[in-house]
Amino acid sequence: MLVPVAFFGLLALGLPVGITIGVAGLIGMFDIGPRFLAMAPDRMFAGLDLFPFLAMPFFILAGEIMNRSGITHGLVRLADALVGWMRGGMAHSNMVASVMFAGITGSATADAAAFGNTLVPAMVKGGYSRPYACAVTAAGSIIGPTIPPSTLAIIYGSIMGVSIAGLFAAGILPGLLICVVCMGVIALTARRKNLPKGEGGPSFKAVISAFREGFLAALLPVFILGSILGGFATPTEAAAVAVAYALFVGGVIYRSLSWADLYQIGVRTARITGVIFLIIASATILGWWMTYNRVPQAIAETLLAVSENRYVVIGLIVALLLMIGLVMDINATLIILAPVLAPLMAKLGMEPVHAGIMIILALNISLMTPPVGACLFVLASVTGEKVEAIARELWPFILAEVIVLLGVAYWEKMTLFVPHLLGL
Repeated sequence: MLVPVAFFGLLALGLPVGITIGVAGLIGMFDIGPRFLAMAPDRMFAGLDLFPFLAMPFFILAGEIMNRSGITHGLVRLADALVGWMRGGMAHSNMVASVMFAGITGSATADAAAFGNTLVPAMVKGGYSRPYACAVTAAGSIIGPTIPPSTLAIIYGSIMGVSIAGLFAAGILPGLLICVVCMGVIALTARRKNLPKGEGGPSFKAVISAFREGFLAALLPVFILGSILGGFATPTEAAAVAVAYALFVGGVIYRSLSWADLYQIGVRTARITGVIFLIIASATILGWWMTYNRVPQAIAETLLAVSENRYVVIGLIVALLLMIGLVMDINATLIILAPVLAPLMAKLGMEPVHAGIMIILALNISLMTPPVGACLFVLASVTGEKVEAIARELWPFILAEVIVLLGVAYWEKMTLFVPHLLGL
């Protein structure tokens, strides 16, 4: 009882989640026996000693360079040329831009921060309410860590020994479905909310012009995915080359990067990476304590005691992930629960890639749900809007994305269509 009390108590006091998890894990190891504390440093470093983890800071760095250099502005213009002419056009453009942006950063918070600074003010100026503009941005932001390159996919694939390329491929269709269903929500509520209609109609000339401007930015995700899914490069190698590409385009072609920019980019990348790696290292200790105390087996037995029906247990797992995601950081949740749930889902006959993408998508949805949804707080900080006001506008989008999640969970052939198509 001491470990969960310490964990939730420290979390309630507002300590950073990485420190909270680490302290709880140390208490657990001391509770087993003081001599086990000597194992803590070794466990922490062992948890980080995985080569695929090198891909994370590289992808984060590439995304930061693209954002700071202004290359991604072309993607926003291209999205606007494609769907901006519709009623609620700027909201539709926000969603399409999120898909394009996802292939560069793989980060929901980066998407929320970038669009919170650019698209939200533009939408407000165009006649949208600020809470609604923030809600649309939050709903689209989770496409980032769903469509590859996805940080969560790298973490899950590394700790569970599942093909990262397979997880990347499996995330493509769910990410596109999220975009489609959210655009459906916008279309269905456009007249009721009296959303502004874009000027003019669809223009092939405008699309071509915007494509020329955003071509170099659009080429990066194509290169990343093509090299990984085609088997020409590992995720780590592709991430390193993506950094070199972003530096070349931003520094040589656009000439929009200064030494001061590079310093800020380096600091921000180090900060983001450091937080993630601290959580991973700390969660390794807590995960070991859980394994020692047979917590995974207890959770599996509890779920199977409710029902042995495959579909009921899958539904319970989805509900568990969504509920835990309401109050806990998704990186920590993934590292702690993945080793717990993966064996159970294997017993249910789920493919490892299918199980992984279901877990990842459920946790991604948690990024926009109160009370600790990271994207909500990023948007509230950037735009000055209240979290409560954004959350009120978000519920239709959350419901739509949960429907996509259930489709991913129960329709295995749909989820694995792209991986199987690519032979992964």
